[in-house]
Amino acid sequence: MRNNGRVSVRDDEVSVSPFISFTRAEWSALADSTPLPLTAEDVRRVRGLGDPIDLREVDQIYRPLSRLLTLYSDAVGSLHGATSAFLGERESRTPFVIGIAGSVAVGKSTTARVLREMLARWPSSPHVELVTTDGFLLPNAVLEQRGLLARKGFPESYDRRALRSFIADVKSGVPEVSAPVYSHVTYDIVPDELITVRHPDVLIVEGLNVLQPAAVRTKESSALAVSDYFDASIYVDAEEPHVRQWYIDRFLSLRTTAFARPDSYFRNYADLTDQQAIDRASHIWDTINAPNLERNIEPTRSRATIILSKGRDHAVQSVQMRKL
Repeated sequence: MRNNGRVSVRDDEVSVSPFISFTRAEWSALADSTPLPLTAEDVRRVRGLGDPIDLREVDQIYRPLSRLLTLYSDAVGSLHGATSAFLGERESRTPFVIGIAGSVAVGKSTTARVLREMLARWPSSPHVELVTTDGFLLPNAVLEQRGLLARKGFPESYDRRALRSFIADVKSGVPEVSAPVYSHVTYDIVPDELITVRHPDVLIVEGLNVLQPAAVRTKESSALAVSDYFDASIYVDAEEPHVRQWYIDRFLSLRTTAFARPDSYFRNYADLTDQQAIDRASHIWDTINAPNLERNIEPTRSRATIILSKGRDHAVQSVQMRKL
């Protein structure tokens, strides 16, 4: 049975959750009346390295999810129309913004790309853009100067003001807004290269820390977070031991792909033996990614509109949706 948020703690105590929980079977049943707009080739094209997502997963999980997000977007559009009529204004509607958060290697990038493809096939949102917060990482030279290169991915390694400004401009209806481009090969911002967003129907923003709350400030200064501009948000979740193993598996695979490129920042990793690669990946996870997940990323889970919880095989096992 669907969990409507009431969880028994003791015989005489009940806690109430702001989420409605669905098992995989309950959630996938919602797809019956929703057309599947992607093909198996589409799925192969957008899935990330090490993520075994297939058409069945898209059918059962992402088909109803894309429909739900479309309903949310349509509802915001209806509210905009009603509000504009009430105020006597003719302002055009601003983009519907979706944030996607989660750990390194949990599969949030694949989630973002699949949703971009699916949402763009709905008649009400043909123009969907995707931006990752990697582009707002501080350049390596700046991180080195500040002693933060080993903390890349932590909140302090981003140009948070520029990221907030970018999202605010998009949400304010600025016709063209540009963002820096990050290369996972060179492990740095690409000089003089920008991605430009031109008034999309939907903007997806994917990144580790996009659900973090604003820092506390004095009453004289306003405090806004990136998430304050989101209309909906998704947290991709999994048990830490599973994500750790996925990270190690991906690291091993990268030795023959991105790491092997002559211009790769990690070119020296390409020649590692299996055991050396496992040891190195484990060290990076335990000293950088795991602390970031524990301190900065996982605590934002409950701020999401929707939580996708994955099992050991990467498949989504349950979905939690915030009550309206």
